[in-house]
Amino acid sequence: MTGFDELMRSVGASSVPSPLQTFGDKRFLFVTGKGGVGKTTMCAAIAMALAAQGKRVLVAMCNTKERLSALLATRPIGDTVEQVAPNVWAVNMVPETAVYEYGEMVIRSKSVTKALFGNQYVQAFFRAVPGMHEWTMLGKAWFHTTEVDNRGAHRFDVVLLDAPATGHGLDMLRVPKVILDVVPPGVLRRDAEKAWAMFHDEKESGVIVVTLPEELPITETVELVKALDDELHMPLTSILVNGVVSPIFANAERGLLEKQKELLGIFAPEQAESPARAALVAGARRAVREEVQLESLKRLHATIPAKMAWLPFLFDEASTKAGTDILANHLLRSTVIGR
Repeated sequence: MTGFDELMRSVGASSVPSPLQTFGDKRFLFVTGKGGVGKTTMCAAIAMALAAQGKRVLVAMCNTKERLSALLATRPIGDTVEQVAPNVWAVNMVPETAVYEYGEMVIRSKSVTKALFGNQYVQAFFRAVPGMHEWTMLGKAWFHTTEVDNRGAHRFDVVLLDAPATGHGLDMLRVPKVILDVVPPGVLRRDAEKAWAMFHDEKESGVIVVTLPEELPITETVELVKALDDELHMPLTSILVNGVVSPIFANAERGLLEKQKELLGIFAPEQAESPARAALVAGARRAVREEVQLESLKRLHATIPAKMAWLPFLFDEASTKAGTDILANHLLRSTVIGR
């Protein structure tokens, strides 16, 4: 039995159908998770994989430090929708621009919109309305699911929202409900109702939670999934466990290395007096990482009964187009490891 076989057996994972088909059946996917877990990387990989299947995909980012261009090897992505790869479009949404676009759609006059939204008092009002900036981005991403081309077909088959990290992501998802609770009938309320209905329709929409096989990301994932289920009642499409390393040690071997505490000291790598000793230090650290991964995956699988898929850890290819292609090809397989 290999280390990976033992990891799967210990966790209760198996070979399962790739979640890509489920992703491609949705019109809107809200991708969130703890900061630093690879949400944008997952959006890039999903977009490229769906595009390879002929889907037209929009990746919408939320006024963020833009990384998607590096992952797709394209020019920097700004606040207008642009094609960045075959069948892939992207936009980095800016609240001020998004609210102006929304006003133009409602008023249907560029000159009137410019005069109204250029007014400093109107701008101050929008800044003061709780949740308005979040809604301008969430609402813009939702609007793109309704766009049609000159033939009457949807402009995009799938919209991926690269959402803020867990806490802010939940706040963004709460905004349509806040609008429904406090805003009187009108265009804003009407659109919020339509968006809220889509977000709760598991045939049309879903949430993808990205995590890492580490203690803190798993803790936030458990809390996020509970909030989605208990408070927001939104469909969880899948959990993607990013950065799973293929174990090189069996459980017994890992235990032996972890007992050698002198190999785990902060100065152990500097004090290694020979290549053999350096290899032992590196092995002990790898053993600890594998143990943390094992316990984290056990907890995730035992706590959340949702569908999930594991994606491989990238070494030299991380944050590159080559890495994005590796992850996209992984998702394009008929089966992956998960549940």
